[in-house]
Amino acid sequence: MSNQQGIIHFENAYAQIFQFSNNTEVTEFHVMVHADSPCLTFTQQLEAVMNAYAQLLEKEFSGALSVFKRYFLSDAANQQDEVIMSDLSDCAKSIIQQPPLDGTKIALWGYLMTGVQTGLNNSGVYTVSHGRFKHLWNGSAHNLAANSEYQTRLLFNEYNMQLLEEGCTLANNCIRTWFYVNDIDLNYGGVVRARNQFFFTQGLTQNTHFIASTGIGGRQADPNVLAQMDNYAIAGIQSEQIHYLYAPTHLNRTSDYGVSFERGTYVDYADRRQVFISGTASINNKGEIMYPKNIVRQTERMWENVETLLAEADCTYEDVGAMIVYLRDTSDYQVVRQMYEKRFPHKPYIIVHAPVCRPGWLIEMECMAVKKTDHQHLPPF
Repeated sequence: MSNQQGIIHFENAYAQIFQFSNNTEVTEFHVMVHADSPCLTFTQQLEAVMNAYAQLLEKEFSGALSVFKRYFLSDAANQQDEVIMSDLSDCAKSIIQQPPLDGTKIALWGYLMTGVQTGLNNSGVYTVSHGRFKHLWNGSAHNLAANSEYQTRLLFNEYNMQLLEEGCTLANNCIRTWFYVNDIDLNYGGVVRARNQFFFTQGLTQNTHFIASTGIGGRQADPNVLAQMDNYAIAGIQSEQIHYLYAPTHLNRTSDYGVSFERGTYVDYADRRQVFISGTASINNKGEIMYPKNIVRQTERMWENVETLLAEADCTYEDVGAMIVYLRDTSDYQVVRQMYEKRFPHKPYIIVHAPVCRPGWLIEMECMAVKKTDHQHLPPF
């Protein structure tokens, strides 16, 4: 069994990679592909990123299939169509304007697996099948309802119908959501109201459970899209396999301040544990912002919070496959980049411009982790 990570250089691009292998049919990969020259045109940077990913599929990731991709763009209105036309791969794709803060125009997070079958279902979700489980991925769901609350309500209604068509429910099968909110300071409240109300109708309360999530600034090509949703659910999963992370020494319940998501979730199989850490900021267990206006201390506290959540799942940063870091103020990039380079020199990560849901939070991060387990009473992945 091995967790391997490193950096591979290509023409005009480089890739940070993570591999989890436990000698079973399904090996997992995370990759962050970055353009390495801000001076190139968008078309040239896109070509470099796509070529690097294709070469990885031929060599390092030979036999793997793409499960989920997220493209981070600097100017979605002028770039999104070109990405869509360039990537015809058969997997869920998320495309969002969250500019990479290294000055380039595009970056790509890819999540891949060996030993699986993939395809688009009639319900509209992409399915990754192996054994008894179907892993259901959605990317870039959106609509043009009148405001962020109506758009979010419609997103949940449509997603709920997709899940029902797959024999699933939001409460029993959804593991993770992402919400990208155009002008988050103005529109996040509507997203929160719609989510709270819809969850209540589905029996999701502080006394049952919520769903791991990130709610962060981001926009589509169309400025009238105020909320975009990505999501992940598992058909065939049992309640005993799903566990929620709280880290009460460091974090409070999100319901304390009127929102409804879990700090993190992990899913156990016979052979592995997968961990999904929600967007996490510099907060204490009273819901207060820690170290206002201090980017270094906020980053350190955020790391500590994430580390505590991981520890509750019996994991460490060594088990983390990919990290996405969101900065409110672009001028904090150099400080944060140096901190990440020092602590995580070989870990796949990206730092993007994306305001957090409270103005006082300067930085937020999310991550996914995986570790080998031996739960013989559970089915394998």
